[in-house]
Amino acid sequence: MFILRAALALTVTALPLVYGTVRAEPSTPAAAQAPAPIRFTVVDQGTVGKPDVILLPGLTSGRWVWEAQAAKLAPDYRLHLLQVNGFAGQPAGANATADPLLPALVEDLHAYIVTRRMRPIIVGHSLGGLLGLMLAAKYPQDVARLVIVDASPFWGLMFGPTVTADSVRPMAQSMRDGTFSASPARREASERSIAQGLALDPQARRRIMEDGLASDAQVGGRAMYEDLTTDLRPALASIKTPTLVIYAYDPTLVFPDGTRPTAEAADAAYQSSYRTLPNVKLVRIDNARHFIMSDQPERLDEQLRRFLETTGVPHRR
Repeated sequence: MFILRAALALTVTALPLVYGTVRAEPSTPAAAQAPAPIRFTVVDQGTVGKPDVILLPGLTSGRWVWEAQAAKLAPDYRLHLLQVNGFAGQPAGANATADPLLPALVEDLHAYIVTRRMRPIIVGHSLGGLLGLMLAAKYPQDVARLVIVDASPFWGLMFGPTVTADSVRPMAQSMRDGTFSASPARREASERSIAQGLALDPQARRRIMEDGLASDAQVGGRAMYEDLTTDLRPALASIKTPTLVIYAYDPTLVFPDGTRPTAEAADAAYQSSYRTLPNVKLVRIDNARHFIMSDQPERLDEQLRRFLETTGVPHRR
């Protein structure tokens, strides 16, 4: 299982973490009256009155990962670029004590959507994709359409095709505790190594590493643990939201055992993971690693734009 094995090779030796920014001023009456979220910040871009699109970065990532896509979408959509508190230099705030963290993030996202009377398109990368699935499963009325970029409904499959959430907990706990206790030197070396495997683009690698070093280790470690031990596959059949899953394939990647991935393995991994999700379309983008938006921005833009333009569903409550 190509992408899952690749992620495991990067993660078991290190600590994945990433970046932050500021909250934009409310620009609509509904937003002005709505309470601010407590677990993430938002930068508003795009065109008021157009369909709402919420862009979620991945584990410890900052909203910068969506910069290129936001620039292209801004004329035709109202964009909400989120970033989780505690990721990449942003103060942890309430997330410092949230346990569990991911369900708390979903509840805050739900409140953000409801109080602004939106029914947005959710676009999520990695952990952001998992959060999108969690939201669509619990609050289907919140999501008009869902775009998942290089994310699995159960990241624990990195440890093998037959693992369960329970069986993967000891390894995930060890990785979490290693994140908590890593020395500055080990953390820097780990972040540098991880960044090399997550993107082909040199600038993206640099920003991934810098963001990882700026992240809150406690929030990042707990988010990683929950990401690995959350299995949404049993809930997929109940999610009727039209969904696009975009995943990466890089033939130049070499696994620790010296083998290389195949396109067939990448296809099989994602087809198997999402086989019970109705209304799903899977698209592979070649010559890219986990950060597809940096490695193949034009091809990602093409797939994203095509999917958004065929929405045909209301975006307001």
